[in-house]
Amino acid sequence: MVLLAVSCAAVGVAAVIGVGRFLTSRLDEQLSEVGVRFPESLEHKTRQPDDRDGDEHGDTRRQAMGTFGARLIDGVPTHAAVVRSTGIKAVPMTSRDKRQLVAVPADGRGHTVELSALDDYRVRAWRGVDDDVLITGLPLEPVQATVHRLVVVAGIVFGLALTVTGVAGALWVRWSLRPLSRVAATATRVSELPLASGEVALPPRAPETDPRSEVGQVAGAFNRMLGHVEDALTKRHASEERLRSFAADASHELRTPVASVRGHAELALLHPGPVPPEVTRALERIAAESGRMGEMVDEMLLLARLDAGRPLERLPVDLTMLVLDAVTDARAAGPGHRWALELAEEPVTVTGDAHRLQQVLANLLTNARVHTPVGTKVTVSLETDGPWAVLKVHDDGPGVPEDVQPGVFERFTRADRRRTDAPGGGAGLGLSIVAAVAEAHGGSVALESRPGSTTFTVRLRAA
Repeated sequence: MVLLAVSCAAVGVAAVIGVGRFLTSRLDEQLSEVGVRFPESLEHKTRQPDDRDGDEHGDTRRQAMGTFGARLIDGVPTHAAVVRSTGIKAVPMTSRDKRQLVAVPADGRGHTVELSALDDYRVRAWRGVDDDVLITGLPLEPVQATVHRLVVVAGIVFGLALTVTGVAGALWVRWSLRPLSRVAATATRVSELPLASGEVALPPRAPETDPRSEVGQVAGAFNRMLGHVEDALTKRHASEERLRSFAADASHELRTPVASVRGHAELALLHPGPVPPEVTRALERIAAESGRMGEMVDEMLLLARLDAGRPLERLPVDLTMLVLDAVTDARAAGPGHRWALELAEEPVTVTGDAHRLQQVLANLLTNARVHTPVGTKVTVSLETDGPWAVLKVHDDGPGVPEDVQPGVFERFTRADRRRTDAPGGGAGLGLSIVAAVAEAHGGSVALESRPGSTTFTVRLRAA
């Protein structure tokens, strides 16, 4: 469209300039036919209006309407007249008109002047026998009217041509790019699929057209890419299913021997007879590590069940009471921390599994207690935000390392540098359980952390 518009403009300008110059040259030829004696005859007729003989001073009856004539003696216009329908009429001359006539060179060529009483004229000047200058002119109005009409016609024709071309080009482009639109629609549907987890069924392939065209090549390449992605997702899903099944089976099978080891260790500690201190210490460590291993197995089994889509309980849960109980337990487990509560005036109730939600609170508070030094203030707030119940656990500890934050809710994520020097710690499954339980309840969990301020935010659907 831009190229066509530029082409039309170039053709229009060239046509207008060419026609204007051609008509002007024809007008100059007509000036040469008027004759050098015409100004004298005009002067004579204006002095003797009753003289009907045109032979002595030139036949003015043959001159075109609007023909102008003037005579300059010693560089001063002495007389100027024009042919009208009612006869020869004198033309009043202003000082500006006189300067323009004096400036016309007596070279017999056409020149354009603008007279106050006659508008634009094309004039030619000759030097007479008495060393005077004779000027003859014809009006430029017919030439200007023709050029203006040509401009209007060219504008209309080129405008229609651009409009028709634009409409036809838009329709043709839309028709030719329909396969590409279908490719885009397919790509949009693929982008909306949850490719990160679960079994994914990709939508039907984009229809392919002529493979020799650019659109056909794009559609073919896109379909091959979808096939490759689908194969990779299928293999990944099968691998995850095998791993998930293995984790669930292993966790289930490990619960019994771990519980047995722990029970035997505790039973040995209850033996009434004398036991060497080294043996007692070893049995206590066996019992402690067996308990820790049992908790890890339970967490892995819980995650495996959540991954498998096991349904949770859907009952009304008073989240406010769960928060009160969890903070009470955390205060007893971490008396060196400062614990604060910010609760809504009315109880906040959600629909879900009370045991799992209690585990979410316990994991968040344990995380805040274990990973911050003694004296850290931990604030637990609970409020409603429209249809959401918002639970926040904030501490003013050293913060989560930046390199750990992107994967803090992934399984077995543990910082290389602890936020505190306290020994021990979990296996990196606590926060992953928080995220899995929140998602199973249709909610979400987020982290905002910097040195001196760390906030975990859990959003759940309010009842």
